[in-house]
Amino acid sequence: MIKNTCPQCESELSWKDQGYFCEYCQQKVTKTAFCPDCSEQLEKLQACGSASYFCNYCNELKSKSRVKIVFNKAED
Repeated sequence: MIKNTCPQCESELSWKDQGYFCEYCQQKVTKTAFCPDCSEQLEKLQACGSASYFCNYCNELKSKSRVKIVFNKAED
């Protein structure tokens, strides 16, 4: 299971104002998924309560257990 931790202080992130937020650093954080095969950014597809990831470069769905998740400080 992927842990939602701050990239700066590694504290647990909370969900605030439609996005991730670090209470300790007082900063917004973005979550980005990358393809495990080609390292391109993935598109998140949501339907019926489940999420899948699609790679436009490989032109195929990727298992969410294989994707590389990266958290970064959000640009304001």
